[in-house]
Amino acid sequence: MADDNIALMAHLMRRAGFGAPRHELETRSVKGYEATVEELLNPEDQPAVDKYELLRYHPWAWKPGTMSNPGSASWMYHMVTTQRPLQEKVTLFWHQVFATGNSKVDHWDEIADMIDMFREEGMGKFRDLLLNLSKNPAMIFWLDNNENHGESLNENWGRELLELFSLGVGNYTETDVKEASRAFTGWTFDHKLPRFPYGRFDWDFLYRWNDHDANKKEFLGHGGLFNGEDIIDIIAEQTATAKFICRHLYNFFVADEPPVPTWPYTAPRDPEAISSLTNTFVQSDGSISDVLRTLFNSVFFKNAMFARVKSPTEVVVGTMRLVGGAEFPILGYGELSRQPGYMGQEPLNPPTVEGWHTGNEWVNSASLMSRINFVTDMLGDTNRPGVQTIIATLSSMGELSPGAFVDAVLEQMGSIQISRSARSELIEHAEHEGSLIPDSSKKSGRRVSEMLQLVSAVRDYQFG
Repeated sequence: MADDNIALMAHLMRRAGFGAPRHELETRSVKGYEATVEELLNPEDQPAVDKYELLRYHPWAWKPGTMSNPGSASWMYHMVTTQRPLQEKVTLFWHQVFATGNSKVDHWDEIADMIDMFREEGMGKFRDLLLNLSKNPAMIFWLDNNENHGESLNENWGRELLELFSLGVGNYTETDVKEASRAFTGWTFDHKLPRFPYGRFDWDFLYRWNDHDANKKEFLGHGGLFNGEDIIDIIAEQTATAKFICRHLYNFFVADEPPVPTWPYTAPRDPEAISSLTNTFVQSDGSISDVLRTLFNSVFFKNAMFARVKSPTEVVVGTMRLVGGAEFPILGYGELSRQPGYMGQEPLNPPTVEGWHTGNEWVNSASLMSRINFVTDMLGDTNRPGVQTIIATLSSMGELSPGAFVDAVLEQMGSIQISRSARSELIEHAEHEGSLIPDSSKKSGRRVSEMLQLVSAVRDYQFG
């Protein structure tokens, strides 16, 4: 029977990170749930990833713009090797909300800089994060604010700022869109320079005062000679903003919600949970860390095990952290960073400003095969240190009946819960060769690896 403390810790680490091997779950369980939450919320207490180690072996990761390798390789290395898992998970969250794609920006380095900004500031005050996003050259180009002039308005950034990044549809008017856009006139970046041999030149935020509409503006009931900072201040004070961001946090960390465009017409899955998170957001002046503390310690979070479909990035990173062997910047990080794209989520290149649709929309016939093939390839490699550890652990248990064998594998994979029918089929498969008996002929190791693969192929495994 599963240990409830281990199962809860496994749930926390899947949501606040990318999962964890059994030995880490046991160590954290001894430390305690609330203490683990506090450790996750204070990433500065843990060593940071040494990005220069990656660059020593993969110098192309510094400026991938002219190379065949994707710009997300450095981020993949961070996610797989980090000792600050929540920091990277929050970074992934903001990339989903503030979606910016290389398909238009055509500058991997600038979007990677945005990822670095999410990593450093994503757990702080929402107001500060939104202001820095407004000055980010990749976002400015992505939503055309470099074409937003005092004498020629472009409303793209102003509209998405309100619709997708803060208030949500129904909480502003068309006039508010126009007035916000006027306030951001003159917010641009240095002209794009030609490529140099190792990528594009860096872009820098630039405020052109002589291109700014300095006249009075009316925004959300406020009037004044507003600039962009003033608009951000007003947005950050709105209860609608708190509710909108908290629903995003619930969707990402707790349980799948319907796509964002339906939110104006569809009530939250758990209105009381959203209300609780919103209250913390307002009382803490928009502190994302404070909201996450409320979330992870809540009953609604603890009761939401396996209520989310894993995103492709979670599948890839979680698998690599389970099987091990990629802690060193080995060859193949470029290809590894492509794997989520094969499953429908190319990091640094979301399909639209709306980001990716989550939940069941992550999975179709093509993406499901990509998921299963990747995971089974990794779990089938008995040279992987994590797989070897699981084999050794099961061998130390002595003879295991088919049922005990299946249950032990589920526990080693993170207290995975599967349906009765799926468990029965796995036991039936195990019965063909009888009880698992430790031996020196590698037969038991082969059987353990095979069972790991079979578990990863059942429908229940796609939920985390």
